[in-house]
Amino acid sequence: MSKYMLLQDKSRCIGCLACTIACKINKGLGPGPKPVDVISLGPILRDGKILGQFVFMPCFHCEEPWCVYACPTGAMKKRPQDGIVYVDQSLCVGCKSCIYACPWGAPQFDIEKGKVVKCDYCKDRLDSGQLPACVSICISHCLKFGPANEIEDKRRRRYAIESSQFPTQ
Repeated sequence: MSKYMLLQDKSRCIGCLACTIACKINKGLGPGPKPVDVISLGPILRDGKILGQFVFMPCFHCEEPWCVYACPTGAMKKRPQDGIVYVDQSLCVGCKSCIYACPWGAPQFDIEKGKVVKCDYCKDRLDSGQLPACVSICISHCLKFGPANEIEDKRRRRYAIESSQFPTQ
């Protein structure tokens, strides 16, 4: 598992796509691939209100990343120090094996470069002490990034507080 975790608070996300655009700018990508994306769910009608929800979809930096095992050139790698899964562009031949292997659709083909790209938590930014581009640009502050053990504790605490506020019957 990655040392880091990127967590979305769905209740705060407004679906503005600033995260997707910031990612594409950071990676120098054109209109096609989206290493991170926001998927719109809904609209649904609940209690007379029309509601929607937006789900942030980055790479999950799997413990056992199928994309890494499927890559015949060794271009798909996992950093040993922090578990970040990334593409070494100099080794990628664009065969798309990693794309077919990933159950989440994280690796994407960049037709302009003829290579695969994916979310790597902006490892270039992390290595210089900055947050990933998507987190730093998020206008609704729905994206949180940090060490996995700290993020998990915050999420569990928030869930416990929210759960304890449900009315009893």
